[in-house]
Amino acid sequence: MITAVGLAGYAVLVGAAVPPLLARARWAHRAPAVAVLAWQGLMVTFVVATALAVHHLVMTEQHMHDGLVGLLTACGLAADASHGNAPPTFGDALVIAAPIAVLLLPVGWLVRCTWRARRARGRQLGMLTLVGEPAPEYGATIVDYDTPAIYCLSGPGSHIVVTRGALDALTEEQLRAVLEHERAHVTGRHHLLKILVDAFSRAFRGLPLARYGKEQTNLLLEMIADDRALRFYAPEVLATAMCEVAAGRAPQAALGAGGSGVLIRLMRVLTPQPRPHRAAWLGIVAASVAAPLLPLLVACGP
Repeated sequence: MITAVGLAGYAVLVGAAVPPLLARARWAHRAPAVAVLAWQGLMVTFVVATALAVHHLVMTEQHMHDGLVGLLTACGLAADASHGNAPPTFGDALVIAAPIAVLLLPVGWLVRCTWRARRARGRQLGMLTLVGEPAPEYGATIVDYDTPAIYCLSGPGSHIVVTRGALDALTEEQLRAVLEHERAHVTGRHHLLKILVDAFSRAFRGLPLARYGKEQTNLLLEMIADDRALRFYAPEVLATAMCEVAAGRAPQAALGAGGSGVLIRLMRVLTPQPRPHRAAWLGIVAASVAAPLLPLLVACGP
């Protein structure tokens, strides 16, 4: 019972107490890629800690002092599991099913969100074949629409879409800066991270980690793409382009340069801050990787 309480407390800490603090952390906007890893680490930690806490809460007395070994024994996976014992009881089945249900909840939503994203992307690609005009010089597809907007449809056969309004509003340099931003989304496969956080937020509705994690990850992914564009273009060029396309809304399953938190991103682009010290971000990476392992170490103990 003590182990179950400890694991549950750890899950509450990760799921409710830490997210507001991480969302306000100043270093996150200075190292967005590391911050995305930190959010992913928290999500994995919450699922692992919750599953193990549920396992310990429903464990029968037979497995009470066996930790994770007891769960593996009930599954017949432990090396010393006896094959001649009686068939598993209902209690044994509950020990196995309860933590698996916690794990399957986000997995099920991940499958559903992936299917939805692929269906929405398929609809958009179908429309592009009808109304889009290829522009090989930009590596993009032009759509006859007055509102300035630039977005990408990532995945197999990815497309970057530019509206006529964007072509009219942006200079050549501004346009290429935004296109570089969108290529960063494509090459970084940011659509996969968006699907992951969307699935987690739907699986654990109301959880602060789900709300903050989705909001902050979407913003951080845009900052990562901004940083890619800033390698080749001046901050003023990218900032002006962002203002011009801010009103353009990207369709579902797309990543747009207007994106999340335009004002926050504008301030960040125009007033750049130094990256965290190497030792600091290495420590954050190590903590993000170690956080999901801690509940496993506790559960594996006798």
